[in-house]
Amino acid sequence: MSDSTPSLLALARDTVSDPREGARRILALDLPEGVLWQALVAVVAVSVLLTRLGDLLVPTPADPLVPIFGENPLLIAVVQGGLLVVTVYAVYAIGRAFGGFGSFAGALAITVWLQVIMVLLQVVQTVFLLILPPLAGLVGLVGIGLFFYLLSNFVTVLHGFSSAMKTFFMILASMMGIVVGMSILLSIFGITFGGALSDV
Repeated sequence: MSDSTPSLLALARDTVSDPREGARRILALDLPEGVLWQALVAVVAVSVLLTRLGDLLVPTPADPLVPIFGENPLLIAVVQGGLLVVTVYAVYAIGRAFGGFGSFAGALAITVWLQVIMVLLQVVQTVFLLILPPLAGLVGLVGIGLFFYLLSNFVTVLHGFSSAMKTFFMILASMMGIVVGMSILLSIFGITFGGALSDV
């Protein structure tokens, strides 16, 4: 058990250095889906705790969503977990639609592992909030780039694609499609709620 943390950190470091090999090592573990779902819940919980800690260390300006999300960590966890579930299904289904052969369990595994690395980066960002706050924002920007870099390579390995760059553009196009679809749904709900409120 004492070797688990060093091994996890070493694997994360190696994955950032060589994302494709890191993805292959994660997929080779062939973890059961039940374990992976539990890991997803755990990593979401840690991420939400770190987010709340960051908010306490450096209070952010007032935001209209703060009353809804800022004071309700459980809601944040549900939303973040929901987005990760959407990511898992998107990685699996869209990849298969483009000719990939990855499994659902594989999509779940690489999504969880990607989130683990993002949480480790979030820990680094939280440390910078304590010792050098101006650089914390830079760490966040690096995290965005790292997210797309790792995801593109992970999906390339999972589905057996030939080019991480093509996969990256496929991911961007898919994300835009998902955002547009969600925006339409939210607009529909917004109109419904607006009508309901006007009748009160």
